[in-house]
Amino acid sequence: MIDRIVIGHIENIDLPELAIKQLTVRVDTGAQTSSLHVDNLQRTFIDNKPAVAFDIHPEIHNVEKSVRCTAILHDVRKVKSSNGISEQRYVIKTPAIMGDHTWDIEITLTDRSDMTYLMLLGRQALSDHFYIDAANAFVASHS
Repeated sequence: MIDRIVIGHIENIDLPELAIKQLTVRVDTGAQTSSLHVDNLQRTFIDNKPAVAFDIHPEIHNVEKSVRCTAILHDVRKVKSSNGISEQRYVIKTPAIMGDHTWDIEITLTDRSDMTYLMLLGRQALSDHFYIDAANAFVASHS
């Protein structure tokens, strides 16, 4: 049996390359890929490699605070959102930290301003790492 960490349906996550600490995320097994709310998304280059620049809001209760980030563009994918509408989304790959566990995840960048949580943690990021305790929150991140 694979050793996996038990996590709750809501957890805190760090995305150190994006300067995000303790972002509250909703674990969503219905979503293939993780998604992050961003503003002012633009294509750019880093060392002649395709990249994206965007603003993030690291504190859910303070939308006035934003941080400008850049990341290498990992992919562009067609994603069907929960409202059934398909859209092209930029995908980045970045390290994530939850509790004592660090691993790389793919994240689609989109407008989640009308959603409760700024980030969803999807199946791809969860697959070989976690079991989900749907009845509890903050099991692994000890918030």
